[in-house]
Amino acid sequence: MALQIITANRLLDGEVVYFGENAEWIENVSGAMTVEDADGEASLLAAAKTAEASQKIVGAYLMKVKRDASGIHTLSVKEEIRAKGPTVRYDLGKQAR
Repeated sequence: MALQIITANRLLDGEVVYFGENAEWIENVSGAMTVEDADGEASLLAAAKTAEASQKIVGAYLMKVKRDASGIHTLSVKEEIRAKGPTVRYDLGKQAR
C-alpha cells in the first residue's frame, strides 16, 4: 500500500490540519502520522471519526504522500495548496509564516 496521512479542516477556524505523530491535530504536514497498511488506515479513520464527533474537525480523508530525506511531501497540486496556501499570493497562507 501507499504511504498515507489523514487531513481535515479544524472547525474552530477552518485551518487545514493533519493527524500528528503525537495524536493531536496539527497544522504542518511534516509532522503528520504516516501509515502504510489497512490497520493503520483504520486507526487514522477512527481517530478522525472521534474528532468529528466531538466537533474538532470536519471533512477528514486519507491522502497519499511520499517521504524522502527532507520529510513528507504531498503528491497533488490540490494538497500542496491546502498545505501551503495560495499559489498566486505567497504573502498569504502558511507559506507566509
